[in-house]
Amino acid sequence: MTVARTWAIALSGLRGDLVEVEADVSPQMPEFAIIGLADKALGEAGRRVRNACANRGLDLPKRRVTVNLSPASLPKRGSGFDVAIAVAALATSVRMDADHVAQTVHLGELGLDGRLRPVPGVLPAVVAAHRGGVRRVVVPVANAAEARLVEGIEVFAAVCLAEVVRWHGGSCDAPDLAPVDAPTAAAADDAPLELADVVGQSEAVDALVVAAAGGHHILMSGPPGAGKTMLARRLPGILPPLDDEAALSVASVRSLAGETVTRLSRTPPFESPHHGATAAALIGGGSGIVRPGAIARASEGVLFLDEGGEFPAAVLDALRQPLESGVIQVHRSGVSATYPARFQLVIATNPCPCGQYGVAGGSCECAPQAIRRYTRRLSGPLLDRIDIDLRLQRVSSARQASDVQPTSTAQAREVVASARARAAHRWAQTPWRRNADVPGTWLRGPAAPAADVLRPLDTALRRGALTLRGYDRLVRVAWTVADLAGHDDLRADDVGRALFLRQGSRT
Repeated sequence: MTVARTWAIALSGLRGDLVEVEADVSPQMPEFAIIGLADKALGEAGRRVRNACANRGLDLPKRRVTVNLSPASLPKRGSGFDVAIAVAALATSVRMDADHVAQTVHLGELGLDGRLRPVPGVLPAVVAAHRGGVRRVVVPVANAAEARLVEGIEVFAAVCLAEVVRWHGGSCDAPDLAPVDAPTAAAADDAPLELADVVGQSEAVDALVVAAAGGHHILMSGPPGAGKTMLARRLPGILPPLDDEAALSVASVRSLAGETVTRLSRTPPFESPHHGATAAALIGGGSGIVRPGAIARASEGVLFLDEGGEFPAAVLDALRQPLESGVIQVHRSGVSATYPARFQLVIATNPCPCGQYGVAGGSCECAPQAIRRYTRRLSGPLLDRIDIDLRLQRVSSARQASDVQPTSTAQAREVVASARARAAHRWAQTPWRRNADVPGTWLRGPAAPAADVLRPLDTALRRGALTLRGYDRLVRVAWTVADLAGHDDLRADDVGRALFLRQGSRT
């Protein structure tokens, strides 16, 4: 056989494309050439393949080997093509089952001793292989657990290249390498934090339930010690568990980020980047291969920005586009990637740099200009995308004593699930299931309530006190309030509650 074929996967964000790896031998001086828009790391695969084959007793043809990665116009990056290139090259001279080789996707990097090294992004690559109609993949042993998360795929986990050759029906006398222990993921604690631990903040807890029921974004402002972080960390625990598609998407992003994935977690993710994070850390980036940032890792869950006033304004404004579109597009020189960004944003901020402005018994020494600069870090366009605006105060002994019976996480989760089921039933004939996802054109058109119900919002819109985007967000929150109250139709008191949650504490 002079031409051999197999498959690999080229990843761009979460999207993967099948790449046909062709190897051809020609009677010229020994050389190993890779063509097909390969990056530098992939261009070095020839050296790794030659040494790996030599150290495993596998003879490559002592002639010119040309490896073509097709389609040639598709950019290919990284060392995850090594195994596919090696198998295709060996299949030109080593007797193997050609059909078996041609119907298998190979993933993994090669060590100089022939060992298969793990690579990031195996889970989305296997998903792409399954979507492309390939039902057999070869992966390094360290990536076996995440590859087997995709149903309907035969996974062969190999330690070294010799095992792959024998699996394809070839012969190799080299002894197998001892397996290296696969990296173990840190034990994930899926037990939700208890909402009942929050005392003296019953109004804030109610607002948190509204946010969870509708998928709304929250801004919490208050002095240190008011419980902002405590509330935010309990939001994932009252959200509904992830379905199969969402759990696979979350795990795929984690895999691309280089984390070890061994199971599909049903708990919504929680990301809390430090306020010193750059815009690239939030939206993603990297050299050559674009890695997902905090926004993508928080998709299907919660993105919590603690000390929001300390984030650079440019970093905060980077959130505006993904908040509207639900995706984040990362463009670098010659590289682009698209990641999901369906997250709930929670911002916690102090009222001033020292945190004591407007606090009963507190002493704020911040200059008025410093307070204005601090609050202006949150731009108007960003605030316009916030659905719920909470103003928290520290819990006094009187408020703690007079507080109602705390709501437990289990109770809140049950209420949220009931409200979401009501919303899903209402939007059953549309592509949307959460109130936060319904576009304004639909809310003001086919789903518009009676005119008198929305009169306060119409008045605020005419006066310029409300933008059309803010108008739509208020209607979405009002529908969530109605779902929690068990109303089939939107009522005036639902709109009034939504107004209070968004603007009442400011006015």
